[in-house]
Amino acid sequence: MRKYILWAALVLTACNSGNKQPAATDAAENKPVVAAPVFSADSAYASIEKQVAFGPRIPGTKAQTACATWLISSLRPLADTVYVQRVNVNADGKNLPCINIIASFNPSEKRRILLLTHWDTRPVADKDAFDKKKPFDGADDGGSGTAVLLEVARHLKAKKPGYGIDILFTDVEDYGEDYCMGTQYWARTPHVPGYTASYGILLDMVGARNARFYMEGTSQQYAAAQMKLFWEVAHQSGFSEYFRYETPGNGPSYIEDDHTYVNNILKVPTFDIIATRPSGELMEHHHTTNDNIAVIDRQTLTAVGQPLLGLLYGEPFKY
Repeated sequence: MRKYILWAALVLTACNSGNKQPAATDAAENKPVVAAPVFSADSAYASIEKQVAFGPRIPGTKAQTACATWLISSLRPLADTVYVQRVNVNADGKNLPCINIIASFNPSEKRRILLLTHWDTRPVADKDAFDKKKPFDGADDGGSGTAVLLEVARHLKAKKPGYGIDILFTDVEDYGEDYCMGTQYWARTPHVPGYTASYGILLDMVGARNARFYMEGTSQQYAAAQMKLFWEVAHQSGFSEYFRYETPGNGPSYIEDDHTYVNNILKVPTFDIIATRPSGELMEHHHTTNDNIAVIDRQTLTAVGQPLLGLLYGEPFKY
């Protein structure tokens, strides 16, 4: 996942318009708490362990093939339809196998929400202090978002809401300096011709201990209202400690992630739930060998997964 952050001192008119960020105590005022299925952090944690057990899910490796097979076989009993895009994409001058997997629920419904995450891992731990050429597990970066959305899919199987949901597990997101290649392919060639959704939610690095989620700049630019709605549900659900209304650092940080291309190519407003430090920098284990199962925290998985269920089974279009 992510790569570099562009800083800007400008205020985003799409979100702020000169207005003060809402206080955490004000955001959920007079809003009912939504009854939603209970998110199982244990189940999500086990899904991360399963992914890590395959080894680094690097494009072109046996681990990529094995993990893709497991994801597809896990989703087929849950979703109404599972689409698999097997293509080759170019990243860093290499022709790489890419396996995008899309689980569709209520496919005939016109009103839809897109959920997405990447499931691949970066080939090398280029930010590691000692092992910059060593592959790493990607328990958080790739594994955590995948696990949360697998758990969401299990609930959608048991009870589908009255609208459509598509879960996109995208590949070749984090190969080198050419990012999000699987998402770029999908955005140009979606699984259904003419595909669109009311909005999208990207999960990336959502499982680590001490994670905090700030309002990222590109998300504010394209999907400010939808992101604010999610933050409100998170606060209603008791997770205000994790979800901050502030922008990180001295101004909005712009993270090049899968949502960048869904917004710019497919024109579906999409926001990114991604853990950063208050400065806007990514977590310390990002692209290091420390991104292993030891960084994963069940409370963080719940802090993301429970509000997501609350939103999907609540009023997801009231923004």
